[in-house]
Amino acid sequence: MKLDGLRVLDLSRFLPGPYLTMTLADHGAEVIKIEDTKAGDPSRVIGSREAGVSVYFRNLNRGKKSLTLDLKAPEGRALFLKLAETADVVVETFRPGVADRLGIGHRAVRAVNPRAVYCSISAFGQSGPYRDRPAHDLSVGALAGTVALSQGADGTPSMPGLPLTDMAAALLGLSAVLMALIGRARTGEGDYIDLAMYDAALSFLAPIAGQALVDGRAPKPGGDRILGGAALYRVYRAKDGGHITLGGSEPKFLEELLNGLGRPDLIPIGRKPAGPEQAPLHRFLEDTFLTKTRDEWNLWFQGRDICFAPVLDLVEAFADPNMTARAMLVPHEGGGKQLGVAINYANEPGRADPHAPALGEHADALVAALGYNQAAIAALRTKGVIGGTS
Repeated sequence: MKLDGLRVLDLSRFLPGPYLTMTLADHGAEVIKIEDTKAGDPSRVIGSREAGVSVYFRNLNRGKKSLTLDLKAPEGRALFLKLAETADVVVETFRPGVADRLGIGHRAVRAVNPRAVYCSISAFGQSGPYRDRPAHDLSVGALAGTVALSQGADGTPSMPGLPLTDMAAALLGLSAVLMALIGRARTGEGDYIDLAMYDAALSFLAPIAGQALVDGRAPKPGGDRILGGAALYRVYRAKDGGHITLGGSEPKFLEELLNGLGRPDLIPIGRKPAGPEQAPLHRFLEDTFLTKTRDEWNLWFQGRDICFAPVLDLVEAFADPNMTARAMLVPHEGGGKQLGVAINYANEPGRADPHAPALGEHADALVAALGYNQAAIAALRTKGVIGGTS
């Protein structure tokens, strides 16, 4: 696979870091997940469980090795730095300054391995007035302006259905790590990545930022094209209470839809700017889509060159035949299904490992590979420096 031979030390928890490192593992990297000796990653106990494993944890940590380590103990720090000598990448999600206080920050790793790429993911970055402010996805999105983009008719922001800032940070972190590795191939030197979830969320505002940047006005629901202002880019209610979406307002889609519905006279309105000028077309489509059920409209749209889709819930989405065709649901060792690999290579495809590691499952083997004998490992366990299964 693409990343065979790459060693990654994963000090991260919850979502951004684990998603980044799991993607590396899916493509051959050896990812060593370093967890505390008591409970490990909090996602181990979040949400639904299957075959004794949290589905949340499994979908972010499959294919990794787990090493439980007390990083506050001198022996734990020494063991980590010995591992770091062999690492290509280190990823951590502590609050700014914590890794340095533990003695495992970028400077400490660089001293033993200048080739290592070190990625710190935090809510607001390693500098700035919000540096020490505690936050998860929702609070970061609130300050970045992304939460305000999803508002109801009364102007109240709704709960985001996906953790945008977490996923934006994960994806940009993955890109940053891979770019740093490409740079290392040229210079022989690693690098340090200061990645803020806040910055990542802001960078994802490119399609919607214009009005605020140029006019000093915040975008409102029903105004901008991607906030429901375009009649052919919005969600509509169907007769049975289900919903459908129109997802493309190019002229060819506009003409195909309105000719099909017998209203070519409304085509000029659909060509007007998004917002109030398209209101007559909005009203017509709202009334029209209430005349059939969601599934009846799904049949009506078949064979028509229009960007359309029914709104599926997750159970329906996971049962959709396209999920199987794209191998986006694959088996895990418990006998059920897990999410598949989204990055597809023709020559070296990735693999969704069916196994998620038990807490500390690989501790003995990893520590022994660093030159510790069984007596030394037993002593580390007695002191509580390493833990988990043995």
